[in-house]
Amino acid sequence: MSLLRDWTVSATAGEFVGFLVPAVVGAVLFDSAAALPALMVAGVVEGSVLGWSQARVLRHRLPAMSVRRWVLGTGVAAACAYLLGMSPSTFYETWSAWPVAIPIALGVLFGVALLGSIGVAQWLELRRHLPRAGRWIVWTAGAWLAGLTLFLVVCTPLWQPGQPLWLTVAIGALGGLLMAFVTALVTGFGIRHLLGTEHPAAPVVRA
Repeated sequence: MSLLRDWTVSATAGEFVGFLVPAVVGAVLFDSAAALPALMVAGVVEGSVLGWSQARVLRHRLPAMSVRRWVLGTGVAAACAYLLGMSPSTFYETWSAWPVAIPIALGVLFGVALLGSIGVAQWLELRRHLPRAGRWIVWTAGAWLAGLTLFLVVCTPLWQPGQPLWLTVAIGALGGLLMAFVTALVTGFGIRHLLGTEHPAAPVVRA
């Protein structure tokens, strides 16, 4: 398999399987006070599965990489992403009383941090092995922007009040599959670019 194809297949499967956990948690605990902490825990699961699915491909190109650090970093970053993404709605009653400029500024800040969270976490490991690894943050941010946008475009009009739980989860799973494929494909192009098309790069070890 080519690097792009192998990465896309593995990362799509990993993100889709991992996303099923927060999809179910979110549907069951919708509007519950426990939703945010539960989704953060589910995010650790999702991120860890995604990280492993990426690392199993990447370690063939970068044998010196730490799979443990990659998986752990991705899991923690995913939990942070859920915290950033859910905070505006969870704490709406608090920030809605603030001057309008503050929520707007925080929304932009949270959005940028959310999109960059996984890329930054993975960059901490990738920079040990590749020069100019910071470009990975841009690739992953773009991938998640595209994937999350597609997810919202597909799922938002399909989710309706009063739907049975199974239908809510099924719609989320459909959106999750599309999101997983898009993010995997874009990051696949990114990792291929960083590694130098189909040839493994010499590791650059930093103290």
